[in-house]
Amino acid sequence: MRCAPLLFGLVLLATPAHAGPRSEYVTMMLQAFAAKVECPGTDVVYQDLVQKAQEMQQPDGTTEQVRKAIAFMHTGGKMGERADDGLMQEVAIATRTTDLDQKRLGITTWCETQKSKLAGFIRAKN
Repeated sequence: MRCAPLLFGLVLLATPAHAGPRSEYVTMMLQAFAAKVECPGTDVVYQDLVQKAQEMQQPDGTTEQVRKAIAFMHTGGKMGERADDGLMQEVAIATRTTDLDQKRLGITTWCETQKSKLAGFIRAKN
């Protein structure tokens, strides 16, 4: 019985470590897709996002799950698929953060910042 509280504590400590990288990845993806929409002449390099998910040790299929969740939230459910509540919350937070950054910096400055911040994930359209 003495091990139960220790095990519970270890589980609590381990949980945020998993959530952190995914929320960072969700934010990165949302910003890449926002740049595609908001910044003229910008496109997303989807395969590089998949590779980044692998580097961040995200489960297989994470990129597609996040893409669908972003589409679902930003089209009012007309496109994409609703994800689990945790992922939908991460998309909502990333959306709010990105919106605030765009308003604070102005869209032109935000776009310029994203070009260097997301180099490799976004590129100029051909």
